[in-house]
Amino acid sequence: MAGSPRRAGWVWVRVGQGLPLAFARAAKAAGLALVTVVPTVNLVPMLLREHEHLAAGELLLLSQQVRLLEYDPADRAACARIDERLLRVCARVVAVWGSSTSSHLDPTGRLVAYARSRGLDVEVLWPEGAERHAVTPPDGP
Repeated sequence: MAGSPRRAGWVWVRVGQGLPLAFARAAKAAGLALVTVVPTVNLVPMLLREHEHLAAGELLLLSQQVRLLEYDPADRAACARIDERLLRVCARVVAVWGSSTSSHLDPTGRLVAYARSRGLDVEVLWPEGAERHAVTPPDGP
């Protein structure tokens, strides 16, 4: 199907700052099409925290398509279900992850295990010597 997001070369990201935006910029630079997934309640986009507005706006501008999907980004189980749903249209998964591949409790570990169980091509990126640091969002509404 021409223009279908199932076509090779499409990059799917959930709306957010940090890695989703970095992947979106890289996809654009590589000439790949971007699909951004936005959480909704009754198909009304959820309000994002103020510090996420600029990143979300840039993601939407970079996107060829926007998909509204019903889920609560604060609910880990809901995010896992959405990730699994997104994997059904993927041919390849690129995960940026610092945990061991045996950790199914880590959200990324669970996603990687699920993708591999479905026979998807999975690449886990974690630069040698990199460390993960907790980021505390600024206070505000």
